[in-house]
Amino acid sequence: MNREMLRKKMLGCFLGKSVGGTLGAPYEGCEGPLALTYYDPVPTDMIPNDDLDLQVLWADKLAKQPKPVIDRDLFGQAWLDHVQFPWSEYGICIRNLRMGIPATYAGSYDNWFVDGLGAAIRSEIWACLAPGNPKLAAAYMREDAMLDHKDNGLHAAVFLAVLESMAFVESDMDKLLDAAMAEIPADSKLYQAVHDTRVWCSQDRTVTEVFHLIMKHYGHEDFTNCVMNFCFSVMALILGKGDFEKTICLAVNCGKDADCTGATVGSIIGMIDPEGIPERWLKPIGRKLVLSPPIVGITPPATLDDFVDQLLELKDKVSLRPARPDEKVDFNQYALTAECGLFRGWYRLDDRKTVAKFPVGKTVKRTFAGSNGFIEANEVPINSLYMMKFKFKLGCDRKVRVMFCTPSLSRVWIDGTFAFGRDGGWCQPSFHHCPINQFADLELKAGEHEFLVGVAPFADERFITWTIGVGDAKDMQWIPDALVY
Repeated sequence: MNREMLRKKMLGCFLGKSVGGTLGAPYEGCEGPLALTYYDPVPTDMIPNDDLDLQVLWADKLAKQPKPVIDRDLFGQAWLDHVQFPWSEYGICIRNLRMGIPATYAGSYDNWFVDGLGAAIRSEIWACLAPGNPKLAAAYMREDAMLDHKDNGLHAAVFLAVLESMAFVESDMDKLLDAAMAEIPADSKLYQAVHDTRVWCSQDRTVTEVFHLIMKHYGHEDFTNCVMNFCFSVMALILGKGDFEKTICLAVNCGKDADCTGATVGSIIGMIDPEGIPERWLKPIGRKLVLSPPIVGITPPATLDDFVDQLLELKDKVSLRPARPDEKVDFNQYALTAECGLFRGWYRLDDRKTVAKFPVGKTVKRTFAGSNGFIEANEVPINSLYMMKFKFKLGCDRKVRVMFCTPSLSRVWIDGTFAFGRDGGWCQPSFHHCPINQFADLELKAGEHEFLVGVAPFADERFITWTIGVGDAKDMQWIPDALVY
């Protein structure tokens, strides 16, 4: 492929991504189905999106190297130096790196959001640096994705990097999907979800029927879950039949992570057919490259055209980090210990003045692998709370957000005072998006504090699971050294 065509496809990719992301951004987290046919509201500029922000950051860091190497450690340092997003897997990545966990394990250790969409949505850069070379694009993607994902979240990122790399030289959607599926484990949930969606789309069903089948089999309480959202993207790519406008609207109208699904399918169709993006979609957003304020310390290219030119310059210069043994880490040092016992009785949520009385009877020390823990539900008798006393410490007086996020029944006291609780429900353990009654913002003094929790089963669950955390109430980032490990 000559340079002119390569540039045209790269630009089509990022213009398509910007259009789809801008269409979907106002509806991020909304329940589908929606009925959009155009921007609503109509923008006057491109809406900044982390989908693109991090790719611009990676390109900036690579361009500043004398011999640019795609290396997880380079990206890990970039997360610490330049990224202030507190969101979900991003916040976990930053916390783990601040705790000293190597980049190799930053996405796999103690991460509730391993199946999130955060890595997959930044796949285009690796396809552009390895056009028509899906194996190399997949290898580049893994160096990036392991910072905040594993399992389905990592598979999703590889899937898109492969598909997009192939899209430089192939336009048949079935062949693209086949190539991408061949690079992820056939026994993974993501593979099965993509397979099922392709089957449903081949059965002459309506869009609404396919949407409801996806939600029935792969719906998830985390609106950023990659398996569910991938089904929406695959459906849009198949039923959109190469029409840019129809494809991005199909994806965004599924709701959930609408900006990401719209951006992803927009980039793919834009890459396959750069001339197929209607001017009415391009004119409102222009070509100015706009980054989100939480990306700090870099000067990005002024336009998408300049960004594409930067990638073209990098394409023939970059190399892949040489293989070497992974670092050995003793994860036991990050385990949490709690004093545990049973309280026979109950606390009403409306009794806000109740002071918790820790069990008078036998207690035991119990160790949990990290901030994500669990016990078997049958350990908690009827009309009882399973009590766990954790400790955390603060180096200075500060306002903190304490979080105990669980789908089970819970009551929480901080330093003996009731803080919050609820009777079960959906779970999203991120400081910026935690459900109501699963967190509290408190002004606390420097020193050690008590984090007392009571849990009980909700409905017929086999396990009581939770995420416990202490974060900064202003920037919503984890305070990595707060919980006493």
